[in-house]
Amino acid sequence: MSSHRGQTRDEIIEAARTLFYRRGYARTSFSDIVNHTGIQRGNIYHYFRTKDDILDAVIRQLASEYRAALSAWDTELPDPKDRLRRFVHMVMSNRENLIRYGCPIGSLNTELGKETTCATRESARQLFDLFRDWLEEQFSKLTDPQQARSLALHLLGRTEGISLMGHVYHDPDYISSEVKMIEKWIDTL
Repeated sequence: MSSHRGQTRDEIIEAARTLFYRRGYARTSFSDIVNHTGIQRGNIYHYFRTKDDILDAVIRQLASEYRAALSAWDTELPDPKDRLRRFVHMVMSNRENLIRYGCPIGSLNTELGKETTCATRESARQLFDLFRDWLEEQFSKLTDPQQARSLALHLLGRTEGISLMGHVYHDPDYISSEVKMIEKWIDTL
């Protein structure tokens, strides 16, 4: 029974994750999550009291997945330049979704940033912090460690900007050409 319970909880989180990404957090209702999962409202309340609780679970799941990916890159790729390239290729591999919906963590942070009372705003920002800190580690191995944080924020901002502009203009070629420019920049480090 506990396996089924975990599966139901995971289904709720996955449905909410999809809906929050495609519609936005504010435009997704609890009823939308019920309809998307086919799970009765009362059963969802068994796992999550509020939509904010579901959002917190989505953020924790994303953070866990991102940590696992970054750890795998650290293991698979001994060269920090290759790790940086893998990070940039994440934009390329997700470009169809980026064009259609924008960046999942960028969109979420933008939306939650407008809500001054949203308790989950800080935890959503931590998704960016994960990437920032990891990028800083990579840059500190390639350049002056004093500049590593600045370079990490530069690359994070640049990839987020590429995601935004690709979404605004619905242009996969733009994303491809920008990624190539970033790769050339990485080669100069």
